[in-house]
Amino acid sequence: MKRFALPGMFFAALIAFSLGAPPAGAMGSSSSSGSTPSSSASEAWSQAKKAIAAKDYDTAVPLLKQAVIDDPKNADAYNYLGYAHARQGKNEEAIGYYKQALAIDPEHKGANEYLGELYLRMGNLDAARERLAVLDKACFFGCTEYDALKAAVKTYKQTGKFSSSKGL
Repeated sequence: MKRFALPGMFFAALIAFSLGAPPAGAMGSSSSSGSTPSSSASEAWSQAKKAIAAKDYDTAVPLLKQAVIDDPKNADAYNYLGYAHARQGKNEEAIGYYKQALAIDPEHKGANEYLGELYLRMGNLDAARERLAVLDKACFFGCTEYDALKAAVKTYKQTGKFSSSKGL
């Protein structure tokens, strides 16, 4: 059974919304540094996202590395670095980047989902379940990341193989 508890971010978003300010993270970054990235950081980040969308991970990786140099608190960029490395079959590097994203934002939905899926690919069901438990708490009203990892865990338990509804 899923427990419902109002996380602090919910109240912060509600207050920000009532004051007319966008909630934290609404601008596409989990950065909690409060600083605005430089135009070069924004350009690297923008180009990296396009490369990821095009599945051009060789191009994305150096751009993402530049993005995290320019904005070290960008959990989304670390998550994308993990994603790109996982797609290149560099699992240990991917785990390191996902963990960096989670060090910045422990409830980062993408990093928790993708790390859980990577753990399943590597045969570590217990570690995947840990990521699922984090998502269960982070997704107050439910979320696609929780649903996708939950389905992948269920399939893994039934078949012993990783499968993703997202085609990853």
